[in-house]
Amino acid sequence: MGTGNPATITVETIVHSPVESVWKFWTEPKHIMQWNNASDDWHTPYAENDLKAGGKFVSRMEAKDGSFGFDFGGVYDEVSMYETISYTMGDGRKVKISFIRQGNDTQIIESFDAEETNSREMQQAGWQSILDNFKKYAENAKEE
Repeated sequence: MGTGNPATITVETIVHSPVESVWKFWTEPKHIMQWNNASDDWHTPYAENDLKAGGKFVSRMEAKDGSFGFDFGGVYDEVSMYETISYTMGDGRKVKISFIRQGNDTQIIESFDAEETNSREMQQAGWQSILDNFKKYAENAKEE
């Protein structure tokens, strides 16, 4: 199928919120369902997250008009609270997310193995769009 050596794509942002809040918004299902989409015509009606090495996660991503949807999930390889999360997606690709404290801000760097169906540019744009949506949510959400 592939070359066995996929390209790595990186997206990043700086969230104007402390890492403890960013972590909560990134990892708790009730928050994931609020930000986990690349555009306003998509949503995440369901999310579950067992945040530990060996734990599984899944998010249901769907077009709001019901025309298309898919489950996005995987298994955590490493979880270091407020610092890094790495996981393996259902198709075997790897993802690593770093949370870097910068005073009251948090830099998020997310690197992932590219898949071979869509162009790298399209994948980078999609993941960046979701990350930008997270930034907007995390900077405006209230912790419960």
